Amino acid sequence: MATQGDDDERSFFSEVPVRPAARAKAAVDEKPHYLGHRDRLRERFASAGPDALPDYELLELLLFRLIPRADTKPVAKALLARFGTLAEVLGAPIGLLQEVKGIGPAVALELKVVAATAQRMARGEVHGREVLASWQQLLDYCRSAMAFEAREQFRILFLDKKNALIADEVQQTGTVDHTPVYPREVVKRALELSATAIILVHNHPSGDPTPSRADIEMTKEIIEAAKRLGISVHDHIIIGRKGYASMKGLLLI
Repeated sequence: MATQGDDDERSFFSEVPVRPAARAKAAVDEKPHYLGHRDRLRERFASAGPDALPDYELLELLLFRLIPRADTKPVAKALLARFGTLAEVLGAPIGLLQEVKGIGPAVALELKVVAATAQRMARGEVHGREVLASWQQLLDYCRSAMAFEAREQFRILFLDKKNALIADEVQQTGTVDHTPVYPREVVKRALELSATAIILVHNHPSGDPTPSRADIEMTKEIIEAAKRLGISVHDHIIIGRKGYASMKGLLLI
């Protein structure tokens, strides 16, 4: 049988408030579930290397610092679902990145900084080198720089007499399916840089790198204009999201 003293004791302890220190300790003990996942993912990256991680996990690692207090796996998967690949995520315009839930202006900008850093590294692989002997690095650079642009760009790679890259310039930016190109301006710029050869590059935002009739005719006009001044046109490369086309490889020039 409970006594009056027992009732008083239960009443006393039931009314004792939880102290702030106790609540803080409980909060520390209940860490968000994603913190352990982050540690495990970092450890796997360090021990097995980047090739052991699929695109969404590499993207998660990147988002850890950009979104420090949230589970980034759903965000990474949403980005890939929207854009397709890690390269396409980094190549996407800031405005489209922000349409993905969890990506604000600051995170979108940081992703573009990462993309610019990757492009700079790729350019470093070919700048000053004999590009015809480093063809794959050249293609990788052009793809990282142009494949995911929303508008057509006409780029020229200027080479010296040893076929080393001396300059890389975007001469024109057009619409989604057309870029105005002027052979006289191409040759003029090559002379200004003392280039003895050039490689023409442009992108097809549609994703299909197949040369159009206009692409072929424009290329032949540039070849004729350059030949008169002793400048060689080694190739015209068209970059698409899923690959590239070489006019020389297709025997079109």
